[in-house]
Amino acid sequence: MSATSAASADAPPAAARPARRRGVELSLIVAAVLISVYGYAEVGLAKDGAVPPGAAGYGAGLGVLALLAHGAVRARAPYADPLLLPIAVLLNGFGLVLIYRLDLEPSLGGRAAPAQLIWSTLGVALFIAVVLVLRDHRGPARYAYISVTGALLLMVLPIFFPAINGAKIWVRVAGFSFQPGEFAKVLLAVFFAAYLSANRAALAYAGRRVWRLQLPTGRVLGPVVAIWLISVGVLVVERDLGTSLLFFGLFVIMLYVATGRTGWIAVGLLLAGVGAVAVGLLEPHVHSRVQDWLHPFATIDAGLGPNQIAQSLFAFADGGVLGTGLGQGQSALIGFAAKSDFILATAGEELGLVGLTALFLLYALLVARGFRSGLALRDPFGRLLAVGLASILALQVFVIAGGVMDLIPMTGMAMPFLAQGGSSVVTNWIIVALLIRVSDSARRPAPEVSAGPQEPLTPLERTR
Repeated sequence: MSATSAASADAPPAAARPARRRGVELSLIVAAVLISVYGYAEVGLAKDGAVPPGAAGYGAGLGVLALLAHGAVRARAPYADPLLLPIAVLLNGFGLVLIYRLDLEPSLGGRAAPAQLIWSTLGVALFIAVVLVLRDHRGPARYAYISVTGALLLMVLPIFFPAINGAKIWVRVAGFSFQPGEFAKVLLAVFFAAYLSANRAALAYAGRRVWRLQLPTGRVLGPVVAIWLISVGVLVVERDLGTSLLFFGLFVIMLYVATGRTGWIAVGLLLAGVGAVAVGLLEPHVHSRVQDWLHPFATIDAGLGPNQIAQSLFAFADGGVLGTGLGQGQSALIGFAAKSDFILATAGEELGLVGLTALFLLYALLVARGFRSGLALRDPFGRLLAVGLASILALQVFVIAGGVMDLIPMTGMAMPFLAQGGSSVVTNWIIVALLIRVSDSARRPAPEVSAGPQEPLTPLERTR
């Protein structure tokens, strides 16, 4: 045996390179588009007895968007998690199906599905831009204070515009409207991740100990708490309970992940409870929502007919286990919010408990893969950013589903990807793009370091 062959035989095996799994991603994307097109056709068959004439165009449009997004991931993030993009495509596609189905109800009026498709196109375009331009997930950390400044400006902006349905969360200019708070949540997640990762040691160990809680110094914790208080205060003035709850939950979760101190969860729950009671008693708009939550059938007892919460509960009950079938429910009776706040009731009625469980599992899988990508990283900023972004999705699903099912008071937020709302769907695509970038960094193999030529081992050394 030659020296070269002996050396190669005795060299340690090279570490297996992780599979890129872009083929798996493409197969799942095709399946997601086909499922969405099937749902679109099923709605037409149920309502009109024929496949809608726009089914082919809808499928082609959704397919092109999905393939463009896949191409960007294949080119710039080849090691990204293969489940993130297909889940987003399926949720967005099915959301378009539900909105189209509700568009067919004369009582709701308006055609929201074409506008939602345009917003989805913009969201995918920004997804592609983020994946192509952002080469390193640590890049946003350099703009932490710019991010928080932009977030505060976006949250303040709706104060100068008229309230809509009791809340000042919209900016309307020349027929164009958007929710600044949707974009602010991503910017705040970037700031929290950057600041907490830079000061995690001081947050966890410095300062005074009170009972079982290790408090950090005011110099370290002060800036982030002040920014959180300002953001929540602005949102309380705007009567946007849902976004306030989301920001509070995001703050507590990221603080716990940064410090590893479970006491912060207890403190967060205590503060959330005190704040919820105070706002619920003092703010009339929030107080009315609390009363609707506690007494969902009060309007029926008063002879005024069912309110939106009651209609939502009736829709879930009518769906049963297997649902009434797409296009065959009565959730349009909920009223103007059927396409936005209460679109989950339509899914529950027409898909039943089985379909609703499948939707929740998709959301759970999307969040879990985000957490997994973050926890696989070694750098604290990437870990906190991924956990924060995934937590935004998880908190939104919990808050919205809890409100629609009367488990907690209604908050007026949009179900991620599913509900009508251009700002929401665009922001959610940006979140998925950032998770794609983080997961690519987490799964990418470390560069191989060449050890140079090695001398072959002697027979004695081989036996050791």
